[in-house]
Amino acid sequence: MKKIEMFIRPEKLEDVKRILNAEKVHGMTVSNVSGCGNQKGLVETYRGIEFSLNLLPKIKIESIVHDEIVDSLIDKITAAIQTGKIGDGKIFVYNVEKAIRIRTNEKGEAAI
Repeated sequence: MKKIEMFIRPEKLEDVKRILNAEKVHGMTVSNVSGCGNQKGLVETYRGIEFSLNLLPKIKIESIVHDEIVDSLIDKITAAIQTGKIGDGKIFVYNVEKAIRIRTNEKGEAAI
């Protein structure tokens, strides 16, 4: 099992949800987050005064998936949400040691 953690542009959330549903990945956690990377934020002007916004809004999506679909899932998500511009986001993949469904006490792959 792998945990996929994605930091994406807010407007790309529906695209990712559509892909996850098509791949029969129904469990996900979605959070509104702020951050910066290579993009370094924006410089805005309001009433003649410049100010810097260095924390930009992003969406964080976390999901646990079966090992065999990780690579194809990442390829599909990347192809669908990539704009080619700074700020497209990042995807991280982690090993999951254990999973337990509390309601039924199922363990391992059966729990996801």
